[in-house]
This record gives sequence, structure tokens and C-alpha cells, in this order.
Amino acid sequence: MTFDSSNFLAVTGLSLLAVVVLMAATAVVGARQGRVAVVDTTWGLGFVVVAVVAALVGDGAGWRRIALVVVVAAWGLRLAWHVTRRNAGKGEDPRYEEMLSKESGNPTAVAIRKVYLVQGLAVWFVSLPIQVSAASGPGIAWVAVLGLLLWAVGLTFEAVGDAQLKAFKADSSNKGKVMDRGLWSWTRHPNYFGDSCVWWGIYVVAASAWPGVLTVLSPVVMTYFLVFATGAKLLEKHMGERPGYAEYRERTSYFLPRPPKKA
Repeated sequence: MTFDSSNFLAVTGLSLLAVVVLMAATAVVGARQGRVAVVDTTWGLGFVVVAVVAALVGDGAGWRRIALVVVVAAWGLRLAWHVTRRNAGKGEDPRYEEMLSKESGNPTAVAIRKVYLVQGLAVWFVSLPIQVSAASGPGIAWVAVLGLLLWAVGLTFEAVGDAQLKAFKADSSNKGKVMDRGLWSWTRHPNYFGDSCVWWGIYVVAASAWPGVLTVLSPVVMTYFLVFATGAKLLEKHMGERPGYAEYRERTSYFLPRPPKKA
């Protein structure tokens, strides 16, 4: 079986439509709640929706379609649940407050243009390896296995890092302190590093069959957002003034894990 371009067009078109519907529903919920931050929950769910559409509509290798929908659902549903619990009872995210404060006009219209539309397009573009894979032939199995192993490393980093940070914050004696234990002593952003590995792993699975290798810009874009745009860079700006963070930054790797420097 070779790549079916007409089937890919059906997969990518329906994926885009599904993401548009999901983001439109999120915009309605956000407007009613007065919180753009609801989109953070939708972010993970958007990829799950695309993976399900690709698995149902695609006519490529069945085992790979099933594998991808399973790993994407495991990652996306965990992330959505984690974000929902983290944001429960809180107000607007400072990032969105700052963004909306710089724009004139109706806040909902601004949010649709600057947040929901941008994130919807990002979900569709980053998930292109899944969409292409759904219309591709069997490919090379051992390459796909390597991709799944990389995905597993990423999910472990992300889930363990989030759990360690949650436990740290739950201890009242740590209030005002900088989390520098566990995975957080090896990298200042284990969750973002894990997220990057997840999407590079998914890309490798897709690259196991032609023309999945051509979707390399998708994990590149995701990594760029995680490292330089909306992820680690913004968090560093927010944390930079916290007491002890400058010292933590000196001894701990920014993104790629490595043993911490001695004080």
C-alpha cells in the first residue's frame, strides 16, 4: 500500500473542520466564563480529536493509526486533565490578561483572533504527521517502535515533572521557594522537554512510512513554541524575579536535561 493523496485530503480537511468546531465551542465557553484560559484545556483535546478523525477516516496502515490514536489520547487527555485541575477556581491567566490589555476592541473578538484562531491552526499544523500517517502504507516497523519509545520518554518526563511540582507546591513549607528537586534539578522545564519528545516521537512514527518524513516542520514548530515562544521563555520571564531563581538558573540546564552543576 502506498500513500493515498486523496485520502489524505479527506483526513486533513475533516481534521481542520473538527478543530474549528472545537475552538468555536471553546470560544463560547470562554466568553461565558470570562476566561480565555479555558483554551489551555482544549489544546490537548484538539490533538486527540485530530487523531480520532485520522484513525476513522484514514485508509493507511491500521496498526499505525491505532498506535497513534492511543498515544495521542494518552498524552492529550492527561494534559487536559492536569491543566483543568491546575486552573480550577482561578481567574484569568496573566499571559492572556497582558495580551488582551494591549489590544483595543471587543475582548472576545480579540481573543478569537489572537488566541483561538492561532491555537487552532497550530493544532492542525503540529498534527500533520498524524494526518499524513493515516493515509500512508505500512512503512518500517522498527522505526515506528523507536518513535514510540521516544514518546514514552517524553510522556514520563512530562507526567513525572508535573507530579513532582504539584507535590512541591502542596507542601506549605515550600511557599515562595524555587522547585529544584527531582527532574527539576536536571532541567528547568522537564514538562516542556517531555512535551517536545512526545511530538518528536510521534513524528518518527509517521516518518516510518513515506511521506511522513516530510512533516518535520511540525515537531520543529512545536519545539519552537515550547522553548522560545509561549512555553519556557514566558515562564522564565515570570519566574526571573523570584528569590533564588537566579542561582537555580546558574546550576540547572535550561531545556535539555543534564546533571546539575555543583553550587
